[in-house]
Amino acid sequence: MQNIKTGFIGGGNMARSLIGGLIASGCPASSITVSDRDPEQLVSIKSDFQVNTVETNQSVVEAAEVIVLAVKPQVMKDVISQLSAESVSGKLLVTIVAGIRTTAIANWLQGDCAIVRTMPNTPALVRSGATGMYANPACSEAQREIAESILRAVGLTLWVEDEDQLDAITALSGSGPAYLFLVMEAMEQAGIQLGLPADTARLLAVQTAFGASKLALEIEEDPAILRERVTSLGGTTEQAIRVFQEQHLIKIFEQAMTAARDRATELAEQLGQ
Repeated sequence: MQNIKTGFIGGGNMARSLIGGLIASGCPASSITVSDRDPEQLVSIKSDFQVNTVETNQSVVEAAEVIVLAVKPQVMKDVISQLSAESVSGKLLVTIVAGIRTTAIANWLQGDCAIVRTMPNTPALVRSGATGMYANPACSEAQREIAESILRAVGLTLWVEDEDQLDAITALSGSGPAYLFLVMEAMEQAGIQLGLPADTARLLAVQTAFGASKLALEIEEDPAILRERVTSLGGTTEQAIRVFQEQHLIKIFEQAMTAARDRATELAEQLGQ
């Protein structure tokens, strides 16, 4: 990425995390250009990262070989409509905008172009993200590698060959942090009900979630096996797991994630019109 000029249309939190990750991985700040509708946002980004800032999206397109689209889904069509197939010809578009399919972007541009659609999640803000990625047929292998290097700067990346699978990834890892925050919230509240001080319950819940995730990543065992190792016959954990199973926790997750997947598909159809 050191020799590739990268532009960001939109300078929100996810864009800032990617910019910070790129610079930390050796990308010169001078090779990055950012536009945003909010002048104060540009001042802040300039101060924090010493990157180039410009007032118009077209200026980003002119300055960059790779354009990262980092705007809200509701304004994506307007942003793309300001560009043209000719202006992005030969360039790579990387979108981190939720719910907008590559075919919709190509239709709005009224021409073919190389597009990589990604679904990062909020832990990217602390460079511990998980990002699903899809490249449309116009992308070369070199362009796929460039897109991957951008998102890899903030965590794990995983390619899919069917764009529809990004809706499932949205349901799993895109929305997934909220599920885990809910579990931590529930553990914290239960700990308080069992008599622990609130700050103690919160710290133990958060650290336990972190430690369990780190253990699962580093040992690389199936989570079911890790669970069984902690669940001694006749012990305390077994009693808790029994209650979860009686309440059909796994089925609840399946239903919840199916609802999230279906909503992602619905939003993609609405936003892509």
